[in-house]
Amino acid sequence: MSAFEIIMLACFGASWPFSIARSWRARTTAGKSVIFLWLVLIGYFAGIVHKVLHSRDGVIAFYILNALMVAADIAIFYRNASFARTKTA
Repeated sequence: MSAFEIIMLACFGASWPFSIARSWRARTTAGKSVIFLWLVLIGYFAGIVHKVLHSRDGVIAFYILNALMVAADIAIFYRNASFARTKTA
């Protein structure tokens, strides 16, 4: 288990709740890149697969938690995109 890996994941993980809350309140996709979010999610999945196959330790919990938060942000992005489509229709 690497302390630096934990620190990195904790720092990224600390930022996702703010991003999720901002997206939820804004009800718009302005300033968000869904491609970026998907790339980050793929990166977390790659980290999870690595942990499962090569380095099983408790750090996997941080990867899973962060992946869930990014998935929530992606879901909110699509919700907000739906709101935008409804307003213009």
